[in-house]
Amino acid sequence: MFRSMLPVDDIAKRIANLSPEKLALLELQLQKRKGLKEPIAIIGIGCRFPGASSPKSFWQLLKNGVDAITEVPADRWDIQKFYDADPTAPGKMYCRYGGFLAHVDQFDPEFFGIAPREATYIDPQQRLLLEVIWEALEDAGQVPSQISGSQTGVFVGISTNDYGQLLLQSPEVVDTYTNTGVASTMAANRISYLLNLKGPSLTVDTACSSSLVAIHLACQSIWNGESTLALAGGVNLMLTPVVTVGLSKLTALSPDGRCKAFDSRANGFVRGEGAGVIVVKPLSKALIDKDPIYAVIRGSAVNQDGRTNGLTAPSRDAQEAVLVSAYQQAGISPSDVQYVETHGTGTLLGDPIEAMALGNVLKRDREAVLLEHRCDHNSDNNSDNNSDNYGALSGALSGALLTHPTKPVAIGSVKSNIGHLEAAAGIASLIKVALSLKHQELLPSLHFQEPNPHIPFDELPLRVQQQREPWPWDVIPPFAGVSSFGFGGTNAHVVLQGAPDLTKATSNDKEKKSQDQNDQEQNYHLFTLSAKTATALQTLGKGYIDFIASEPSKTLADICLTSNKGRSHFNYRLALLVQSTDQLQQQLTKLTQSETISDKIAQNSPTPPEIVFLFTGQGSQYSGMGRQLYETQPIFAGYLDQCAEILQTYLEQPLLDVLYAEIFSDNSDNSTLNQTAYTQPALFALEYSLAQLWRSWGIEPTVVMGHSVGEYVAATVAGVFSLEDGLKLIAQRARLMQQLPEGGEMAVVLTNEQQVTEAIQALSDKVSIAAINGPENIVISGESEAVQTVIARLRSQKVKSLKLPVSHAFHSALMQPMVADFAQVLSEISLHPPQIEIISNLTGKLATAAIATTEYWCDHVRGSVKFYQSMETLYQQGYHLCVEVGPKPSLLGMGKACLPKGKLTAIPSLRPGKPDSQQMLESLASLYKHGASVDWGRFHQHNPGRLVSLPTYPFERQRYWLDTTSVKQLSPISYGQLSTPSYGDWLYEIAWRPKDIDASDVSTDISTSSTTWLIFADQGGFGETLVQQLEEKCVGKAVPKEHRVLLISRGSSYEQLQANHYQINPAQPQQFQRLLAQQVESLTATSVIVVHMWSLDTPAVDGFQTFPLDVTLENGCGSVLHLLQALVKAELAQSPRLWLLTQGTQPVGKEKSLRIAQSPLWGLGAVIAQEHPELWGGIIDLEPSQDSAL
Repeated sequence: MFRSMLPVDDIAKRIANLSPEKLALLELQLQKRKGLKEPIAIIGIGCRFPGASSPKSFWQLLKNGVDAITEVPADRWDIQKFYDADPTAPGKMYCRYGGFLAHVDQFDPEFFGIAPREATYIDPQQRLLLEVIWEALEDAGQVPSQISGSQTGVFVGISTNDYGQLLLQSPEVVDTYTNTGVASTMAANRISYLLNLKGPSLTVDTACSSSLVAIHLACQSIWNGESTLALAGGVNLMLTPVVTVGLSKLTALSPDGRCKAFDSRANGFVRGEGAGVIVVKPLSKALIDKDPIYAVIRGSAVNQDGRTNGLTAPSRDAQEAVLVSAYQQAGISPSDVQYVETHGTGTLLGDPIEAMALGNVLKRDREAVLLEHRCDHNSDNNSDNNSDNYGALSGALSGALLTHPTKPVAIGSVKSNIGHLEAAAGIASLIKVALSLKHQELLPSLHFQEPNPHIPFDELPLRVQQQREPWPWDVIPPFAGVSSFGFGGTNAHVVLQGAPDLTKATSNDKEKKSQDQNDQEQNYHLFTLSAKTATALQTLGKGYIDFIASEPSKTLADICLTSNKGRSHFNYRLALLVQSTDQLQQQLTKLTQSETISDKIAQNSPTPPEIVFLFTGQGSQYSGMGRQLYETQPIFAGYLDQCAEILQTYLEQPLLDVLYAEIFSDNSDNSTLNQTAYTQPALFALEYSLAQLWRSWGIEPTVVMGHSVGEYVAATVAGVFSLEDGLKLIAQRARLMQQLPEGGEMAVVLTNEQQVTEAIQALSDKVSIAAINGPENIVISGESEAVQTVIARLRSQKVKSLKLPVSHAFHSALMQPMVADFAQVLSEISLHPPQIEIISNLTGKLATAAIATTEYWCDHVRGSVKFYQSMETLYQQGYHLCVEVGPKPSLLGMGKACLPKGKLTAIPSLRPGKPDSQQMLESLASLYKHGASVDWGRFHQHNPGRLVSLPTYPFERQRYWLDTTSVKQLSPISYGQLSTPSYGDWLYEIAWRPKDIDASDVSTDISTSSTTWLIFADQGGFGETLVQQLEEKCVGKAVPKEHRVLLISRGSSYEQLQANHYQINPAQPQQFQRLLAQQVESLTATSVIVVHMWSLDTPAVDGFQTFPLDVTLENGCGSVLHLLQALVKAELAQSPRLWLLTQGTQPVGKEKSLRIAQSPLWGLGAVIAQEHPELWGGIIDLEPSQDSAL
């Protein structure tokens, strides 16, 4: 076998022509051939460090050489009480300093769905981690809902438990949430639980190396296939003086609060606090997904000191071993690194040992490399000039050839800036290096003046980095190392490399990119913002204003892509259509400064709205409809091309020639489009392609409805026809209609159906009602003379009319000659029951199985289009959000006239005279603001742009803290309501005692209150009686207009039976959510009382055996659970009060006949009271013999 050889120059040229992504992926393939593990990409960072609340501010702190150490703040402990310069003074500390975070007592529990009461018992370290995790995911553009259920691992380093110690000082405040609140394992487990992450979830405690060991484990988990994505980091807070006092006894702290790593004045470290998290995934996946990449992890290692001079004494041999192992795992030589972020505690013992270990490894490696280079040079002089392709390619891509074997490696310690963060020290070091690699700068290690005399720097290839400077040498991407050593002997080292350079491009690429950016600035972009409250949304908007001003290099495409695709979308929403970053900044400034900003922010129910697709009928067509979409939206163009290909069999002229004659044909005559044989197929193809474009963006219809021709598209979307059969049917229908003799007339008469019916009664064989488009909008069709007669008759009654420009009298008896031939066409296709609800033109009601019959579609040819009745059906079913899928919004205008004012939200797809893309984006923005779930990944699939770092969520924090003497909790619940005896509840006996009820305790003057009552009424009359009594109390009183009493009955489907009477299926949780969403306006403006009575329909013991078990569950706990979940998701301004009613479940007095099937509600009620006290009203048990008279 012979293998062809290519000169190195040719290989280099081929490599130079590769795109940056392909170049990086090729390097990964070569690394795999070498047996190396795939690098792990750091795609997101979240951090809170002393003096820095984000990666951006942390970078500013580092590059400016800021020392963030301060005196111990008064809200931690009284430093005057605990300070003593004598290290041996009992119970005292000799260091007054530390690196502290502000407001660690504050949290935003509602954001994470945590009850305020529980938040008080959660260790602030865990609370801080939750916020930083969220910020890291946002920084990475990873939407938590999209990784929910995935094999995402969570690895957290945490060592101290100061909050738990505070609790131990007052065991009387120990509560249900205490154990889970302070257990270290929950630091990771709570994150996995709240975000529904299914990968490994580990809390790591190796003291000072905890967070770097957590990162090592995260990488191992990805390499082993356990995790597809991982969150790794650590946290540390100093809430009590205990640990500081203990470290003072070890004389480990710096009296002056300055960490002077590797300096002759080194006298210990200073404690610090903070949290840091990175989001990591395989590099190849990050490149494919176009994720932002700070740096990559090439390898890592962990080991233990074993037995040394003391439990906390470091081991130079162990540190050398972990370094060698890490670089072996990374597949590079230690000599390839240019910078190492050291553990660097600034202690007399630790610094020399660490420097010697690192220096020896580098020294030995460089000596070996120099010897190897000499041998290779001699060997090359005697070898063939042709080199192995693989070796040349590997060398050309490695980017890390040793070019300066004698230049010292820079070292530094972030502890000189922010102190020793203990369990979070490793993540702080790694984030510093990742930022340095991203910005290609080395940063100063502070407080270094003279070298430690115990470190022979003249013999070691090391130098302490003392100033900010560009990354040394021309090695791209560069390498760096990070060390972290636990005081119990667990050592960790991680090898990092700069991110692949994805900015390289040829001159042609640069020209294209420049043109793309110009196009982007001219085109419209959709920018979205959302939050869980209006205040947070306004704050976030201000954050974007500042961001745009400080980051002028960020493109509008990148900003919009990240805000849309890389963020979670909450109930309070804002959507803007902009053409430049300046315009975006101006609009945001105008909105955030406006006192009426609440009018611009849409508040939605947590449940996405149910959307109606309305498909336009004949007469809406115009030349060039959808042309811009065809040229710019590949999905739309793809479906339209597919329709055109199918229609080739049935049309004499190609569809695209008819639609876009100016593009596809030399004939610019557009009259063909107005011929029925082409109009109907063209509308079908356009509307079907529009529907598929909407659906590709995540806009799915709950129900569909069409007007005449539009119903064929609706039926296809609903699954009654396949696309092929639907196109065949509409094309043959149009052909048969076109072949009918021209003649007849159609006219609109502006009066009601009854008056028109009376007017045409004598001519009913010659004139028909073709469409009922509104309460006073009727279309008549038939023979010309007869139509004129009817118009004259109505004109005499002062009814206005308008003749329609049509070639045939559609939906009249004049269509009858084609029906038999059309039936034959129908017999050749397959009809199926609809998979989506569809409103029938023929009945104006929800379609039945009849829509999948030949008879239905034959009747459809000449039957009346009952659009008005169809709109009423939509309204009665609770649908109000309608998207017109057609070339112009003709149905939306008619639809508004059919319904009460303000009850139809109209969203057009296209509008003549407005650019297609602009209209579609405006409509998508409107749908988004109404709560629609948009598939932003698909929306941006063909758009330029990359994920970039943007402002993160502005949490709305309040104080949640346990003092040692009492519970101070920012909620209306008193401690007396929360605390319970610990042993007394284990064994108890229920005793009922009669109590006289004072009428003043239960009377409610509803005339002075705005209340919405939701009565889930039983079938025995209790609920109806309650409604009647509530209404009677209103008689003769000044009841606020917001006051409402709604009756909700059980049924098989969702339906509004009367104005204040609804029916829902108790087994369908989404119907409970839909009910609340439909009432959100009144529920937000009033207090809410919810009374659940369905369980009263469950029989006593003697009838229970014949009563279905599933119905019992639905009546009781099942429906209550669905109701509770809907109330929680509704996030109403005032917490509703939920009352449960049972009958005969409690053995009061001598009562023997118990309805045990209802008794589980009492257990569920106890859980609701515990988990959601803000929603709990109570539970009432009626006497078994009690009737509905109450």
